Amino acid sequence: MIEVLAPGPYATVQDLGRPGYAHLGVPRSGAADVGSLKLANRLVGNPEGLAGIELTFGMARFRFRDGAWAALAGAPLEAEMGVPFWVPAGGELRLGAPARGMRTYLAVRGGIAVEPVLGSRSTDSLSGLGPEPLRAGTLLPVGPPLGGIHADLAPPPAPRPPVLRVLPGPRADWFVPEALDVLCGRPYEVSQDSNRVGVRLRGPELARARNGELPSEGMVVGAVQVPPSGQPIVFLADHPPTGGYPVIGVVRAADLPVAAQLRPGDQVRFTTRRGP
Repeated sequence: MIEVLAPGPYATVQDLGRPGYAHLGVPRSGAADVGSLKLANRLVGNPEGLAGIELTFGMARFRFRDGAWAALAGAPLEAEMGVPFWVPAGGELRLGAPARGMRTYLAVRGGIAVEPVLGSRSTDSLSGLGPEPLRAGTLLPVGPPLGGIHADLAPPPAPRPPVLRVLPGPRADWFVPEALDVLCGRPYEVSQDSNRVGVRLRGPELARARNGELPSEGMVVGAVQVPPSGQPIVFLADHPPTGGYPVIGVVRAADLPVAAQLRPGDQVRFTTRRGP
């Protein structure tokens, strides 16, 4: 059992989400930076899909009632990142704020074993499914160990300023012909209004060629949706299953962890090139 002493600004339990329910209006949810959660799980010998803790801006404290192996991945903290470490029974884990990035993942050998909802232990900030966001006093059960401890390699840090590769469409025809060039021409700044639903951006306005709204249609993670303001939103893990604003492009799956680690005030660029 792990006791939450302080959750930091926002902390939730996350696994790989609950796919397959979009037709019922249920978002997939899950870790915003899937690669970092998988890495943290591998480091403690867990299957990649077990639940861990997603910290937003760190600043959390946990007491381990029983000794356990743990690992941290994602936004770097002043702690042992990318390696398994032992927390003794009664030990307290104190975490500060990340030097860069936004989300850090804490995995514990055996996984966080809260009650699953629709096959997932993820907290969905949009629909309210899954466990509530962590707060002081929350007790988190830990499952039985399923594997051994081993080393792994963390991916290199994203280039600065971050770059998101996009595929055009599916509603690029709703914008003026030069809109995609405008999107990729100058950096955008990440807004304070960003969250697990999407990264809201401020920058060059993307002008439409058509008026009105689309009938609601399916949305995917990474979709770059453009509301009437002309300011793009990059959908993250808790995005709605459908939406009526046109999507000018979709961020490549390999770059979604970069989007998930963008913090307010960061600058980010888009590109349509395919290479790294």
